[in-house]
Amino acid sequence: MEERKLPVPPFNNIEDVIKKVRLAEDAWNSKNPETVSLAYSLDTKWRNRNEFINGRTEVISFLKKKWEKELEYRLIKELWTFQAGSNRIAVRFAYEWKDINGNWFRSYGNENWEFNEFGLMVQRHASINDLSINDSDRLFHWPNGKRPDNHPSLSELGL
Repeated sequence: MEERKLPVPPFNNIEDVIKKVRLAEDAWNSKNPETVSLAYSLDTKWRNRNEFINGRTEVISFLKKKWEKELEYRLIKELWTFQAGSNRIAVRFAYEWKDINGNWFRSYGNENWEFNEFGLMVQRHASINDLSINDSDRLFHWPNGKRPDNHPSLSELGL
């Protein structure tokens, strides 16, 4: 039996859904592939850009490679929508990172999530676009790790 990740569907309360989104953001900002993978079912299926990832083991491998390339990674996720009584959530996100040559980027995307009865994500579909930015255009300046609670959201930043 798989571990439960609260909150679990069906999602009826917007506060619970916002909490689910923030927990995902916090996990990804840890940049710990093993920790992040625990939010996904053992047989999770992802489409991330043009890659197809199947199962936690592939998720961990994918994330390790991702964060070797995307340095100084900082992410903000925001609820886009959900249907009350369902097991699906849609989010939008942006993250900033630099490559090994010191070039900065802001990546924008949307994710569609589907959860099982244990609150583990069974499907993740991500569409992402990268924008080259100058260091002076960066908006995400908190220390590595969890975004501070008082840091502006995507909407508050005008993103």
